[in-house]
Amino acid sequence: MTDALGFRKKFGIVVPSVNTIVQPECDLMRPPGVTNHIARIATKNRPLKSDADFTAHVESMRAGIMEAVDQCMGTDPDFIIMGLSLEAFWDGVEGAKALMTRVEERAGVPGTMGSTGILAALDAYASASPIKTISLITPHRPMGDERVHAYFTEAGYTVKTLKSFDCQTPLAIGHVQPQDMLAAIEEVDAEDVDAIIQVGTNLCNALLAPAEEQKREKPVIAINTATYWHALRSAGIPDQIEGFGKLLAEW
Repeated sequence: MTDALGFRKKFGIVVPSVNTIVQPECDLMRPPGVTNHIARIATKNRPLKSDADFTAHVESMRAGIMEAVDQCMGTDPDFIIMGLSLEAFWDGVEGAKALMTRVEERAGVPGTMGSTGILAALDAYASASPIKTISLITPHRPMGDERVHAYFTEAGYTVKTLKSFDCQTPLAIGHVQPQDMLAAIEEVDAEDVDAIIQVGTNLCNALLAPAEEQKREKPVIAINTATYWHALRSAGIPDQIEGFGKLLAEW
């Protein structure tokens, strides 16, 4: 029998328990016949005052990934989405691929995550105009910023500017206000920047980025948009959805 609401596809989505942004943003992008099913990794809203604090936070989330994947599988999804950011960048390009392979093997279904989705999005945009130099917006402490910067450098991009909100707790990431995100986009833009990328799945940007993209005439990529777009297309859902930029509207 086919699911009454998810009659096209069911997506399992893994997020940290402190994440308040992935679920509502993905639901806004959900086309008819596709349903989203969230599993949460138990995550303490601990202070991130030192590298040791930050490392413990990341390791705690990584340790809970497979249990959350198992929770997702109770809904019998067709595809799994990793709604975590740092874990997708932490060990570089090959490390991200290895993590995704482990998740897919555990789940028994294909999947994607933020790093994969963003690289695919950059490839899509590059079909219209080459992308070599990027600017990054993150919510992370310096150790996390280093990992994200290194990932994109390894992937072949020159990072012009990295702007971090340097959030002091995981929950605080979701408290970054729209006006602050818009100011960050303005801060990292420059004539020689080909694309602006926001990472950190608990930053709210899916509804802001499209207008900035149009205004600046260059890609402004929100991680949740890129990830959900990549999930839809990888799962064979071709619907073009307005309101979230060129990715969902054109590719």
